[in-house]
Amino acid sequence: MNETVTHTGKVWLWTSATSPGSWHFLTIDGAAGEAIAAHEAMRRLEFGSGRGFGSVKVRARIGESVWNTSVFPASEDGYILPLKAAIRKAEGIAQGSEVTAELDLL
Repeated sequence: MNETVTHTGKVWLWTSATSPGSWHFLTIDGAAGEAIAAHEAMRRLEFGSGRGFGSVKVRARIGESVWNTSVFPASEDGYILPLKAAIRKAEGIAQGSEVTAELDLL
């Protein structure tokens, strides 16, 4: 059975002066971030290596939307969950929106 973590936070926007694109993320920190880090460490021990960039596969849920993605470690802030446009549109999410994400750690 997969472990599930839940986290509520504000959506933030990443932009770059040198790149035309921007990305929306939710930072997963605190107890949920620690649970993801522990899961990733156990996977590394079990399989002898981790996934690229220390990412962790998840099944994410926000509102009625469910999708498979990965969370990525953020230096000291825990993990970040990318929020693609289709999910933001379906759930009415914008920069600064407070959302609750439920993540099944795969």
